[in-house]
Amino acid sequence: MKKFTLIDLLALLICLLPLGYLLYVYPTLPAIVPLHFGADGKPNGFGTKGQLFMVQGVLVGVAFLLYLLMKFLPSIDPKKQVKNGEKTFQKLGLGLTIFLAALSIIITFATIDKQFRIDKFMFPLMGLLFVFLGNLMYSIKPNYFAGVRTPWTLENEDNWRATHRLAGKVWVAGGLIVTVATLVFPAPVSTFIFIPAILIMSFIPVIYSYIYFKQHQPKNL
Repeated sequence: MKKFTLIDLLALLICLLPLGYLLYVYPTLPAIVPLHFGADGKPNGFGTKGQLFMVQGVLVGVAFLLYLLMKFLPSIDPKKQVKNGEKTFQKLGLGLTIFLAALSIIITFATIDKQFRIDKFMFPLMGLLFVFLGNLMYSIKPNYFAGVRTPWTLENEDNWRATHRLAGKVWVAGGLIVTVATLVFPAPVSTFIFIPAILIMSFIPVIYSYIYFKQHQPKNL
């Protein structure tokens, strides 16, 4: 069984940070607070501040479970190749933990400041997440849990490597474009840029993995 390390402690503290912030501001929150926001950054779902605490608790649980999944991936991966890239998956788990913690804090802050535009922070945060993931794509080993998992990448290591090299470049470039564009342009334009950009970045590696498969499959004699 793996030991509890300082990195694990750091991840746990990061996970709990949003709950600590919520407890700090909880007495100042109104009885009814926004719980859900639309793509335009405006709240479109409301509930009690007790429900907000439950939502934040779920996000904390999801964040730490994702971290634990990345930590124990070498033990549960059927391909048994992840053990050669344990540090990469630990970075991935920690990065996702930081992202979810930042998102949770942004949601809480939006309930305090009614003028706060959640989309002006959430969209750039998503862009930075893609930049982070893109930088890790080169070193993610074949597995069933993380990365571009298509039938063609999972069946062929060369396809996996080629697809992830491309995905790394596309996600870093696309993430930077999304981050800058959504910071510079007003909300309607940011939404118009964000959604197509995320779809394009998601589909390009999938399509490429199929094209690679078709180009490298054995020819019938």
